[in-house]
Amino acid sequence: MPKMTFIERDGRPKTVEAPSGLSVLEIAHRNDIDIEGACEGSLACSTCHVVIDDAWYDRLDEASEDEEDMLDLAFGLTKTSRLGCQIILTEELDGLTVKLPGETRNMLLE
Repeated sequence: MPKMTFIERDGRPKTVEAPSGLSVLEIAHRNDIDIEGACEGSLACSTCHVVIDDAWYDRLDEASEDEEDMLDLAFGLTKTSRLGCQIILTEELDGLTVKLPGETRNMLLE
């Protein structure tokens, strides 16, 4: 089964099984990774913001315009930022590494 690594906010890596067809957000939730996902993956917030490891960023499908709009609201945006709900794991992404940003901004609660 494919695996992926989350770099937690304290810098510790956590490698987990990453079934193909699930989003990074779903995999995080299944493995008690601290990603909120306030809109439950409906592309209406930026609380599942992750930073993709440089080595993996170009292997992902491009972000949609809607995802780009939500990313504009993310705290600590980087050039390799993506929303975890929009990245679907495939066999080709076995080994994907993502970092959790230091903070998130939940615009649904503001």
